[in-house]
Amino acid sequence: MVMQTVSADMVSCRDVYKTYGAGESAIRAVDGVSADFAVGEFTAIMGPSGSGKTTLMQLLAGLDTPTGGSVRVAGTLVAGLDDRALTDLRRDRIGFIFQAFNLLPTLTARQNITLPLRLAGRSVDPARLRTIVDRLRIVDRLEHRPTELSGGEQQRVAVARALLAQPSVVFADEPTGALDIATGRALLADLRDAARRYGQTIIMVTHDPGAAAHADRALVMADGRIRAELRQPTRDTILASLAAVTV
Repeated sequence: MVMQTVSADMVSCRDVYKTYGAGESAIRAVDGVSADFAVGEFTAIMGPSGSGKTTLMQLLAGLDTPTGGSVRVAGTLVAGLDDRALTDLRRDRIGFIFQAFNLLPTLTARQNITLPLRLAGRSVDPARLRTIVDRLRIVDRLEHRPTELSGGEQQRVAVARALLAQPSVVFADEPTGALDIATGRALLADLRDAARRYGQTIIMVTHDPGAAAHADRALVMADGRIRAELRQPTRDTILASLAAVTV
């Protein structure tokens, strides 16, 4: 399914597919997806288990290589980059929020949050740092190391790290999974604000219709393909669309 093209796309893919295995046992996890993700747009990618949503996100983020098709980030063809150029693109343009928090155990929460900026030789904006950690309710946990934090606190540190550098695009994989309801809602509000106020492109994989309802649109996947696009999705329209693709 080819999504409607919008102007000023930060991320785009054309006829992307990903196959695992060969012969009769081959599995096409992503099957000919074309989509555009505009500057300042918050998109949720949903679908039942095995629908290809996480694989698609990994292909869009340059974490995996498509078997066929093309992916562009900020106009750059990702498949044509060598390891150094791909590393630079991720560092300068992309933020990640993973289910696995990927925090360095020897660093404090503050040091983990500011590490990408320091590696890039960029200064830390104290006001922005304070705003983010206040919203995520970890201001009193900044000098603690990951082993001293709960799972939810570690997730919030990972979120703060992704947002602080103001990357052009943020890829979020089930970002509210380890959070309580109040903090999860605050995070989703932060992601929506990042899109609207700073023009960041947010691409979020989630199984939660309530979380997806915070996005500007939801893409619903099944069997490796995009089956529906919902603009200004609500919990009810998402649930109806999910039900339609699982029958």
